[in-house]
Amino acid sequence: MDSSNELEDALASVFAGGNVEIREDGRRLAALEDAQYELRGGPKPLLHLWSGESTLARRVLRVVEAGADHLRLEVQRFGRNRPGRLEIFRRSYARAKEQRAREGFAERIKEVLARQFPDETLESIITAPDLEHTLSGSYARGWMRRGQEAWAVVGAAPGEDVAQIDAALTCGLIWLEYLRERAVAPIVAGLRLILPVGSCGTVAHRMSALGSGVAVELYQWTEDEPFARRVDPADVGNITSRLAPRRQAEQLLGEAAEMDARIRGLAPEAIDAVVVPGTKQVGWRFRGLEFARWSNGEVRFGLGTGRKLLSGKNGRELERLVGDLAARRQAGGDPRDELFRAARERWLETLVLAEPTRIEPRLDPLQIYSQVPAFSAGDRGVLDLLGVTREGRLAVVELKVEEDPQLVFQAVDYWLRVNWHLRQGDFERYGYFQGKTLDSAPPLLYLVAPCLRFHSVTGLLLRYLASEIPVCRIGLNEDWRHGLQVIEREWRA
Repeated sequence: MDSSNELEDALASVFAGGNVEIREDGRRLAALEDAQYELRGGPKPLLHLWSGESTLARRVLRVVEAGADHLRLEVQRFGRNRPGRLEIFRRSYARAKEQRAREGFAERIKEVLARQFPDETLESIITAPDLEHTLSGSYARGWMRRGQEAWAVVGAAPGEDVAQIDAALTCGLIWLEYLRERAVAPIVAGLRLILPVGSCGTVAHRMSALGSGVAVELYQWTEDEPFARRVDPADVGNITSRLAPRRQAEQLLGEAAEMDARIRGLAPEAIDAVVVPGTKQVGWRFRGLEFARWSNGEVRFGLGTGRKLLSGKNGRELERLVGDLAARRQAGGDPRDELFRAARERWLETLVLAEPTRIEPRLDPLQIYSQVPAFSAGDRGVLDLLGVTREGRLAVVELKVEEDPQLVFQAVDYWLRVNWHLRQGDFERYGYFQGKTLDSAPPLLYLVAPCLRFHSVTGLLLRYLASEIPVCRIGLNEDWRHGLQVIEREWRA
């Protein structure tokens, strides 16, 4: 398969089912599960994948394998010399393979634990999900006993996707609480996490936010080793984030200013322009849903798998697209309409950016940023805002519109990075919050969601956080599209 047309046909076949799973170098990219694609031809075609939460662009070097339900590509990532592997599966094909791998891992980890802890008895190890108690089947979980003391165990298989590995601490603490509630032993001392070698960074980073009384041991393991190696979270948890100078974003917006005026003029009350995190591109969103993007002087628009290059001949098509969005993407729209449902958290973000004082009256409405700082990987799918109170205290705002057990540690992940940049003096250095003297106190953390959309484990997980992290849970009205109202506001005791 040498031509771009043949590659386009293979992509169309895999995407025909409408539900794909994408893996890069063996790890699933969860934020791209509902991805669309665009292929730009040439000797090394550029494959662009995007969803409402993430984006990815890779040069295709060759097709390794192509089938009706899967595609394996050798790709090149910008700025890296070594080729990588990109795999695209229809969901049903990927799931069967994934479950077999997890069951094999559970059997293998039994042997490792028996050697690792010869004085303890492994009482259980399972992979079956327990949805009632928010226990995922993505992990092997069990517990070990020695005398009157027990330890919870949670392990993630090599090759598991990045999002699942990063979520292991959440699952582990839920499992620990489950075992303690059921008094499987007089003392359930703590949690042991066993993760693939080289994948512990995010979990170790999040562990730094735990209270001093929480016992969590972190181990790395690879399939050819008889033992898991215990690691110090301080040695592997130094996750980097990137704080781009504010002038760079302003420069990009300035370069796209002429086109920005034209596009925003189609619906000024509903369209905003943002610099796409981790790129030098500007995106236009209609109530949070991106429909056009500027890059190197060119604009491409559309909602499907193939965006069109904007020209003098198809300007009317862009106008019709915006008109369709205006008709279907409004507060009183049809909740069954896919355009109404799309990018809901982004829609909520636009409302908070427009009126941040509805969330917290102390916030400065003129200085609030979306996804600053950006993660070094550039593909974080979590929605976060960074603001400042009128007194100069930084405030992290994390948004959700659906129940998500990962809310607490995703928010903490971002909070830790913001706090680190604050201590380094980076916000002043790079031009953020101009005219403010920033307070050195830890940033405030706001978890914002409709009242009925906080997951049942949120309160449990908040209890495990260090007391130095000031957390406020803010519950909104269910019909938030009609306007934001705070129904409940609760600071963590």
